[in-house]
Amino acid sequence: MVATLSVAVPKVKLKHPPLRIYRMGDKVLRQPAKRISQVNDEIRQLARDMLQTMYSFDGIGLAAPQVGIPKRMIVVDLYPDKPEVPPLVLINPEIREYIGEAVAGQEGCLSIPGVFCEVVRPEGIVVSFKDETGRPRTLRADDLLGRVIQHEIDHLNGVLFVDHVENELVLDQELRKHGFQMQDVQRKGKPSAVPR
Repeated sequence: MVATLSVAVPKVKLKHPPLRIYRMGDKVLRQPAKRISQVNDEIRQLARDMLQTMYSFDGIGLAAPQVGIPKRMIVVDLYPDKPEVPPLVLINPEIREYIGEAVAGQEGCLSIPGVFCEVVRPEGIVVSFKDETGRPRTLRADDLLGRVIQHEIDHLNGVLFVDHVENELVLDQELRKHGFQMQDVQRKGKPSAVPR
């Protein structure tokens, strides 16, 4: 795991999180994010604000476009109830390799609250990124961590997990039940990342 002492925040729910989470239907979620040219205090503060916002909404991953900031940064923490485990901050993440079989798993999203559907993704990935100190890193991420990172990187490209859902009938029902509309889903066919 990557040490993230410079962006550590308490893993608590705040009554007033620092950032607003945009919901499906907001245009900002469909705009490709821009690379971060310099990792500085402003970027580290954004990471802290994103983490505090993520913990406040019981999330385990959050991408900057979800809070209206079109920058290529994601934060991930599979252990929000374990203060001793530091979160991951991935700046300009890029998937270098896909590992294993294509597997189905339940996904949800803070930008589409209440909606959970099955999505097929590769079991694991190798991802390169810069950490919050600006150092280049490479990480092999399998299972849930791999899925969360793939989901969040999708956000950086203007893609939502619902775009990958194969069962349109179930998806339509889920979206309606939670006040969302099928017209906001962008059907791109099967996820291009999944090996066939």
